[in-house]
Amino acid sequence: MRPLDGVLVVSLEQAVAVPYATRLLADLGARVVKVERPDGGDFARHYDHACGEVSSYFAWTNVGKESLTLDLKNPAGRPVLDRLVARADVVLCNLSPAAARRAGVDADALRARRPALVVGELSGYGEGGPYTGRKAFDALVQSEAGLVELTGEGDVTARAGISVADIAAGVQLHSAVLAALLHRARTGEGATLRLSLFEALAEWMHQPLLYAAGTGRAAPRTGAHHPSIAPYGPFPCRDGAVHLAVQNDPQWRRLCALLGRPALADDPRFGSVASRVAHRAELHAELDFTAWSAADLLAALDAADVPAARTRGVAELPAHPQLAARDRWARVAVPGGEATVLRPPVDSSAWGWTPGAVPSHGADTDHVLVTLGYTPEEIAELRARGAV
Repeated sequence: MRPLDGVLVVSLEQAVAVPYATRLLADLGARVVKVERPDGGDFARHYDHACGEVSSYFAWTNVGKESLTLDLKNPAGRPVLDRLVARADVVLCNLSPAAARRAGVDADALRARRPALVVGELSGYGEGGPYTGRKAFDALVQSEAGLVELTGEGDVTARAGISVADIAAGVQLHSAVLAALLHRARTGEGATLRLSLFEALAEWMHQPLLYAAGTGRAAPRTGAHHPSIAPYGPFPCRDGAVHLAVQNDPQWRRLCALLGRPALADDPRFGSVASRVAHRAELHAELDFTAWSAADLLAALDAADVPAARTRGVAELPAHPQLAARDRWARVAVPGGEATVLRPPVDSSAWGWTPGAVPSHGADTDHVLVTLGYTPEEIAELRARGAV
């Protein structure tokens, strides 16, 4: 038995943040009914076509869900949602706060009818303040939170290579739902959960903001190298690169010994972490690994107890030897084919994980309606009226 077996999650979701939260809940056994518009559904379905008929984003965030197509603006569609919510334990929504209120699916309206319900609302910037109505997408939030300004090298800035604001919000919403379900089990009370993409990412920006507040300046952009530790970053080899992570003086001395240059450890320019950072360009000039193959260098660094890793391309990840050795991959059905996905990163002795399919648009509409008590004739009428 999985922890959330028997828990019904209804999600009015699209894009990444809330779908990621509900995918994590589905991994724990929740039945997740994804409510999608009949005219195309979640727009993230079509970002790319990397996974059969759906995008890589959609395949990643929608494993194990049921897709119900429902037009909330259709007078015949709203009673379907009401019947579904009446059975739900959790309702999540990332419509804008104003749109949620117009549709009557905001937390206040839903919990007025069912106080024991757990309702989570995700917005871009939260209500109140000058940004209330501003559009918020992942890269925009990265810019507002300072992550883009922090990322890059020299004068060149960059967005993070993954949807980090969406992921931050999804992870925090997921954990808040679990806490709210525990709270309800103990007290019988539901909960209203509100969070914003901006504040979720701002939480993850704590270390650099504390650094800037304490030093009076933001950490410099240093590409893949660490702004306040050196040598800490990728160094070219004969056939690729190895990423060093030398965080203290003993590790630095062991690296110098490995290079056959123990005297370099006593050079006053490189005698401490701070001085190595201050003389980063000179330090890097002294570290030449181009005669080494990446495999040989990494083996030598491991033997010398100097932290390091291979610098790999993302296309190499499916063949990563550690993931293969630990059997971390699974095949899941996606619309139009199959995709290989990673197993959840937490292994539990108390429950297992079996992946469900990524749903086609509206694939589970009839099934959901039948579980709500609709007859075949009523389902046909809903379809005739364009409600589903």
